[in-house]
Amino acid sequence: MTTPRVFIVRHGETEWSLNGRHTGSTDIPLTANGEKRVRATGKALVGPNRLITPKKIAHIYVSPRKRAQRTFELLNLGLDDPLPWKPHGETEQDKLSCRAKIEITEDIREWDYGDYEGVTSPEIRKIRAEQGYEGSWDIWKDGCPGGESPKDVTERLDRLIKEIREKYHKPAIGKPAGQASNGDVLVVAHGHILRAFAMRWAGYKLEDGPTFLMEAGGVGTLSYEHHNIDEPALLLGGAFEVELDE
Repeated sequence: MTTPRVFIVRHGETEWSLNGRHTGSTDIPLTANGEKRVRATGKALVGPNRLITPKKIAHIYVSPRKRAQRTFELLNLGLDDPLPWKPHGETEQDKLSCRAKIEITEDIREWDYGDYEGVTSPEIRKIRAEQGYEGSWDIWKDGCPGGESPKDVTERLDRLIKEIREKYHKPAIGKPAGQASNGDVLVVAHGHILRAFAMRWAGYKLEDGPTFLMEAGGVGTLSYEHHNIDEPALLLGGAFEVELDE
């Protein structure tokens, strides 16, 4: 029986992710090392007999920011339709065939950091202390002044999760392998928003705060227990997909 998955991919390293500056709406490129690491990730995890099998992907969501779009380009998936953005750099010519549609969506853009855009966490704590706030700053509870609250982020992520389940997972889940439609979904975005996405996927409130991390260029997997769409789960250790011998 099939159990569709969502693969979440954080964009590769940028200068701001290296020095801990919160990067929401600021559109900055990947570093050379960031591009190199994403290429390596793509070669290791994407393709036939890999974790992410291109022919099983039903849909792809990408953030409007070019660092996420460039990360998708470097995964080396060859789509039938042109990219919905102007390419941000060169890619390999020999691409992996993928019939999925790709979509840019604001629902998976990074958390809007508002007044904290471009500011590091130690600097934010210092600013808040000077403003008279008590205790340490926690984005999962406090949000960002001039930006988004946890409630704002929850609303847009819940909307996207509902769409994924209705459009792509319900038609595939629990069906015999030969009868199911392709149901895997790929989401390429950012660190805070993808951690929030995983929290909401599993039904947790953002205020509970995640106890997991996601490195720049990292890949995570979300799915379901018992082939049941009412039992969403984080897949901590996903195995590679392999073609069975006839």
